[in-house]
Amino acid sequence: MSPNLTPEEIARANEKAAKKKASRDKMLATKTIEKGLLIVHTGKGKGKSTAAFGLAARAIGNGMKVGVVQYVKGKWETGERKVLEAFPDQIEIHAMGEGFTWETQDRERDIRAAESAWEKSKAMIEASRGDNPAYNMVILDELNIVLRYDSLPLAAVVEFLKNKPEKLHVVVTGRNAKDELIEIADLVTEMTQIKHPFRSGVKAQVGIEF
Repeated sequence: MSPNLTPEEIARANEKAAKKKASRDKMLATKTIEKGLLIVHTGKGKGKSTAAFGLAARAIGNGMKVGVVQYVKGKWETGERKVLEAFPDQIEIHAMGEGFTWETQDRERDIRAAESAWEKSKAMIEASRGDNPAYNMVILDELNIVLRYDSLPLAAVVEFLKNKPEKLHVVVTGRNAKDELIEIADLVTEMTQIKHPFRSGVKAQVGIEF
């Protein structure tokens, strides 16, 4: 606060802050529901998977158990994955992707990989029911990509996620999230790309992209 403020101005500022705090406290008092969230990170901007793995790190820091299924980026060695794998008692990562569709150029192979990853995802989610859940959070990294290319039946995926365990957090990443998935989600964040160094000829950087 500026030292040039008068005592009256300081008093008004303090009064305004007190009213704002009281209003916020009143609002927070009405938020009493505890539940597992269905979270979707989508959009053309960078940071969707990074944000999901940030949630994984936060969960681990709180003593929670995390399961991860990577639908597309399975072959990539990323820095965050190496960090998270330092906590093997709390996180289990399954890299089941075959690469992007334009890299494999094999539609049947893409579908088989997506189906295998979805079966693993369902198994991890089902294992999280009851009083002794196997996981507190399950991350389905790039699931939106395989749904975009119709490698999995959208209606079946949405119906399954809609009936996930009540206390389980499920995080779905990937651009072009389907409207049906957005509809049932509790939290949806769209990453908006304003500027990216790739367009200026800058290649992927260690510690930034991977």
